[in-house]
Amino acid sequence: MLVLDWIRHQLADFFGLGAWLDVIASGNYRSLLTVDGFGRLLGPIIPLLLVFELVRGVILRRTRREDYQVPLLVMVLNRFIGSFLTIAMVGFCIGLFNRFAPFQAGLTWYGLIYGYVVWELAHFVYHFLAHKVRLLWCLHSTHHAPMAMNLSVNYAHIFLEGPYADFVRTSICMLLGVSPPLLILIMIIDSFWGQLIHLGENVLPKGKLGPLHRVLLTPSHHRVHHARNVLYMDTNFCNLLPIWDRVFGTYMDARDDIRIEYGITRPVKRYSVLDAYLGEFWLLGRDVWRAPGLHNKLLYLIMPPGWSHDGDHHTAKVAKAALLARGE
Repeated sequence: MLVLDWIRHQLADFFGLGAWLDVIASGNYRSLLTVDGFGRLLGPIIPLLLVFELVRGVILRRTRREDYQVPLLVMVLNRFIGSFLTIAMVGFCIGLFNRFAPFQAGLTWYGLIYGYVVWELAHFVYHFLAHKVRLLWCLHSTHHAPMAMNLSVNYAHIFLEGPYADFVRTSICMLLGVSPPLLILIMIIDSFWGQLIHLGENVLPKGKLGPLHRVLLTPSHHRVHHARNVLYMDTNFCNLLPIWDRVFGTYMDARDDIRIEYGITRPVKRYSVLDAYLGEFWLLGRDVWRAPGLHNKLLYLIMPPGWSHDGDHHTAKVAKAALLARGE
């Protein structure tokens, strides 16, 4: 009975039904008009879309075992060892940095606009560093390891990446005057959209969302971000509004002549959660061990993936420059 209760609890939590059941039991539907209530409204959408995406792929015979196995097993692993860390880190950063803000942008329409521009900057900084600092890439690479794009990729994260991301994003938002209630609202919106943009071709073949593609970051943009094609590497770091990608020159649309190949540049063992989860740490440790001198060992931690102490670099920047030099 205890096992059945645990399974029931996990399923309700995964589908975001726990909060809904609480509302139905209490009869207090006005609570859905609050910021927390807004989060409850959005909660079940992505998990239900994931089930729809998976079932539709099976019916159309487009779904492969490797498309879902690693992300979903990583999700199960993370639920056991890291689910509480995100809330703790956000609370820590609010308490530490909020006092230093020169002003507070609150829950107004202009506050939301300002807050979202700041949040996108904070997300850009976190995401850019996750691709450009090798130790941080070890945390982020699990999310890029899957060889297909679908909603299960949302759950492919090493558990330590969330606290790192929330430290960077929350700290910047607090220092630039985003009030805690506004930050929570933005995080709810951004979490929903950040999951939605992982919709696969089984549901949205083009992923451009019509005219929204011109102003928002759509699934099509995020598919480019997850590509291992050299030309597509290190692009589209934003989450909803591609403001800072345009400012810093990292914005890119999908090209009709380049078919997206998902995954990371090294081969990842099929069905191996361990390789997707810790493989990059193993390779980093090997390079640090072999590097001559403390200076080079430290550089391997902070330089971009592909950097080498002997000058034979294979970074995304070098590979892209070589590709463009050949006129491809």
